[in-house]
Amino acid sequence: MASMDAALSHTVELTGLRYGWQPGTPLLDIELLQVARGERLFIYGPSGSGKSTLLSLLGGLISPQQGQIRILGQAMTELGASARDRFRADHLGFVFQQFNLIPYLDPVDNITLALSFSRHRRRQLGGESPRQAAQRLLKALELDPDQVAGQPARQLSIGQQQRVAVARALIGKPELIIADEPTSSLDADSQARFLTLLFDQCRSQNSTLVFVSHDLRLAEQFDRTLSLEQINRASTSRPPKAVAC
Repeated sequence: MASMDAALSHTVELTGLRYGWQPGTPLLDIELLQVARGERLFIYGPSGSGKSTLLSLLGGLISPQQGQIRILGQAMTELGASARDRFRADHLGFVFQQFNLIPYLDPVDNITLALSFSRHRRRQLGGESPRQAAQRLLKALELDPDQVAGQPARQLSIGQQQRVAVARALIGKPELIIADEPTSSLDADSQARFLTLLFDQCRSQNSTLVFVSHDLRLAEQFDRTLSLEQINRASTSRPPKAVAC
């Protein structure tokens, strides 16, 4: 496996990627996508445009039919399934649209669960215990760990669940944070405050952020914005959707 070179300029480098759920019908056809170290990238597109599929490819959950994906210099297409799982656990943090918390675990246990799969991320804690790191992140994200201690995740509000999901993604300082529509259930004021907290934490640990959404109002807060349809050659080859009369 490639070493994590501190001088590496890109966290993500994708070249000649082609992927489709059905043979001969590409959903994604992207010649080049690069994301710099520490960058906050916003990718937008309508529902069904392939945003979540792109994130699954970046995370090694699925493999492209053509092309190459490099994360931190490591060619994901050269790794077997188990090696991709280990790499993902060590170096990537995910924030899902539905948060995907374990409903019967409390916030701290949900957060520290991410460390159970990665010795590398446990070492990144330095002198902190997993519990201390989880509580520190909750406080930084403006959620009092004492207030929610012992509460199963299913009893938390949407905003509380969101902060727990972000803390779980951040714990152990993964180099790449991938966020899939995590603000879709929040109002505009809550979205802005949440993004500020997320950016602060990514900046403090020098994590790269790839954030996808259909909500273009969020774009101005990021370092760079990309339209998936503009970089995806497959979108221009699809027949237009029928419009009901």
